[in-house]
Amino acid sequence: MNVYINLPVADLDRSRRFFGRLGFEFDDQFSDDTGIAMRISDTCTAMLLTHAKFASFTPKRIADASQTTEVLTALQLESREAVDQLTETALASGGEVIGDAQDHGFMYGRAFADPDGHIWEPIWMDPQAVGGVK
Repeated sequence: MNVYINLPVADLDRSRRFFGRLGFEFDDQFSDDTGIAMRISDTCTAMLLTHAKFASFTPKRIADASQTTEVLTALQLESREAVDQLTETALASGGEVIGDAQDHGFMYGRAFADPDGHIWEPIWMDPQAVGGVK
């Protein structure tokens, strides 16, 4: 199963620069001047869409992610250090810290908002402590 996350963004170039600094790659075959396809994994892609393009998919008003939260996107990473590195790079690239780090021993996570206010939560889980969950 593939997952496609659609997010409205105010500035495609700004989003490409921000997420590019975080190490994400883009699929230009599925990108144009109304949206860019950002690969999260082999089975998950975020479609970063202009507000006009996003609005064409729904009759509802687009939420202002700087004021409301509709979704929290968690990204499981390979280590605590990777969680810190991604978060610190996001903050240095214009992201905003969201709350304190959460350390439960077997699971560690942080959260940041991208320049459009969408919240991303890099997490690490000890696979042995949680029964081999990958």
